[in-house]
Amino acid sequence: MSNKFKKIPRNAKNNVVSINSQRQIKINPKRMLAVGGIILLLFVILLVRIGWLQFVDGEELKRREYSQSTSSTLISAKRGTIYDSTGKALAISVDVDTISVNPEYITAKGKDGQSDEEATDELKQKMADKMAEIFELDREEVYKKLTSSNSVETIVSKVETDKVSELETWLEENKATAGVNIDADVKRYYPYNNLASNVIGFCGSNNQGLDGIELSYDDVLKGTSGRLTTAIDVTREAIPDQNEEYIAPENGSNIYLTIDSNIQTIAEKYLKQAVEENECERGGNVIIMDPSDGSILAMATYPDYNLNDPYTPNEWYSEGWDELSGQEQTNTLYSMWRNRAVLDTYEPGSTFKVITASIGLEENLVETDTKDEFFCPGYEMVADRRINCSNTSGHGRQTLRNALENSCNPALIQVGQRIGVDKFYIYLKAFGFFDKTGVDLPSEGTSSFWSQENVGPVELATMSFGQRFTITPLQLITAVSSIANDGKLVTPHVVKEIENPETGTITKVETKEVRQVISEDTADKMKSIMQSVVEEGGGSYAQVKGYTIGGKTGTSEPNPDRPEEGYVASFVAIAPVENVEVVCLLTLYDPQSSNHFGGSIAAPAVSQILSEVLPYLDIPSNDMVDSSTTQTINTPDVVNKTVAEAQKILQSAGLEYSTNASADDIVKEQVPPKGTALTEGGIVKLYAEGKDERVSQSVPDLKGVTFEQAKIMLKAKNLNIASTGSGIVIAQDPIAGTSVDEGTVINVTLQQETTTTQY
Repeated sequence: MSNKFKKIPRNAKNNVVSINSQRQIKINPKRMLAVGGIILLLFVILLVRIGWLQFVDGEELKRREYSQSTSSTLISAKRGTIYDSTGKALAISVDVDTISVNPEYITAKGKDGQSDEEATDELKQKMADKMAEIFELDREEVYKKLTSSNSVETIVSKVETDKVSELETWLEENKATAGVNIDADVKRYYPYNNLASNVIGFCGSNNQGLDGIELSYDDVLKGTSGRLTTAIDVTREAIPDQNEEYIAPENGSNIYLTIDSNIQTIAEKYLKQAVEENECERGGNVIIMDPSDGSILAMATYPDYNLNDPYTPNEWYSEGWDELSGQEQTNTLYSMWRNRAVLDTYEPGSTFKVITASIGLEENLVETDTKDEFFCPGYEMVADRRINCSNTSGHGRQTLRNALENSCNPALIQVGQRIGVDKFYIYLKAFGFFDKTGVDLPSEGTSSFWSQENVGPVELATMSFGQRFTITPLQLITAVSSIANDGKLVTPHVVKEIENPETGTITKVETKEVRQVISEDTADKMKSIMQSVVEEGGGSYAQVKGYTIGGKTGTSEPNPDRPEEGYVASFVAIAPVENVEVVCLLTLYDPQSSNHFGGSIAAPAVSQILSEVLPYLDIPSNDMVDSSTTQTINTPDVVNKTVAEAQKILQSAGLEYSTNASADDIVKEQVPPKGTALTEGGIVKLYAEGKDERVSQSVPDLKGVTFEQAKIMLKAKNLNIASTGSGIVIAQDPIAGTSVDEGTVINVTLQQETTTTQY
């Protein structure tokens, strides 16, 4: 046997251990000291860390723990309502909800009762399907949010409660409420869509005012948000807790405007017609003001837009929208939102002659009816410049009244020369042309005049008849209103009063009288001249039967530096002259019609507006009844009668009828309806059950024809006529080319044909 391996007895191991255990163990003091030091250092570090967490990070850690165990929900304040002057709600806040999710807390259990990845994904798939269906969303986008790694994802904002109720029912049925948050919110809603859109403005997604009244009165309207704080479990479900904290929101104040929605509707209707009928490339605007206190009764810009969908371009701007760059689209929207009556400037043209004439009268440099005071050969030589009159043949010798009636440039140049630059500028400032009016709307524009030291003879001459400087429409109507208000200038405003909804306290907006610009005597003289302009001069198309109307036409030529802007046609009116309650300014930009003069295209629209506004305001008519007006017949009620019976009733009333129905059929509808005033021989369209085949007709162009001619033209198309005034047709409603049902009444305004220039 080899001696290489040696067998060890069974007890040998024990013997070895025994021997080792008996050895003396020597301890190194330095090593023990080092170990003790390390332990002590670790202990100190631990104490420091505990102290740091307790005293330095304590508040932050407590905040984090609190945020993880509590849910704090912002409760939006209800934005104040905007009412018109009659109490009609124009902007309201409705209760809605915002749906958000915490993806990590949306889980489902498998067959073993434990959270299961496959079951969770199946739940999220079904949830994405349902949310997309209810809220009309892209299904894949919803699913992407439900599977996101973010702690919170918003599915949809500001949705109606009926849709939310449908979702809540589905969540409860599928036991999937954890991780889905439904937070109360409010949404701004505008019941009348486009009405006064450029005045009211709109709100952003956070209910903050972005334009118009919504912006300028945002601090008044928005109120203060509240908050609800509750305890939550790990699935973010609320836990009943006596420490739940609720801070109620403070709703915003309500605002009542000076705008009357009925007057606003009238103004918008005829502004739109004037813009479309005269193909005004840059649209138009209209302002109606009470001169006594500066209340704006209506203010409209066309084209307008839908307040409930402000980021969608209207028809005017929609062409080629998709081809625009992002910046171009933004610029287009800003252009659509602009309240041009307040923000944009223009050359006022001859409407400004009432200002020049007022200054001359106030300074006793001219009189209203001094015979042969001015001479117009058709032009005026100023320095080395020949400045033509609108009538190049000349007006000959005139009084100041004649000069305004004829809108004579040379005569007004001569008035301006008498006034002189220094005096002219003193009055321009007094009338408010060098300052903003102070209207309670955002981003008001202001004028652009020559510096006084740079005004030479030519500049003074052109300024005298309203060219080569720019002002806003609001500045002009405010200045003209001072003439209508016995010479007193007041600040225009669109808010009448503010109401605290909690206390009912009303804060009225007081009239702000700025200054006395001209004397009452001068104002009376100017009102008399303006009346002559309408009754004897170029503003004749602005007449309204039964009322005294004063006014002035305006037609400004394109600025040589900006020829693309084209002509501007306008008309400013005061009514009634003896006690002015309304001032109206209508402005049309770049009309493409062959006749671009203010007296021809703006004055008729103002006449249409005032013919409805003055009676609406209960302003007494002087009862000047036109003897030539055709007698009218009130349409009888033939609904629910047989066609045969209806025929007899209508014929006995002096009316005709048209229908596709048989004699025994029952009339279910008549056009026009009962009570409509028709002229003798007017036609009533009858519709029976199952035989309601509508026939539309295009309204013919009636301008320039007599009443009888218009009546024949309309009757040929089974259309009716209603008229005011006498003479030839100067305006019609609806406008030419409009598609209407047979039987519709077409309203025409008639005026005596005039040879006076309409500049």
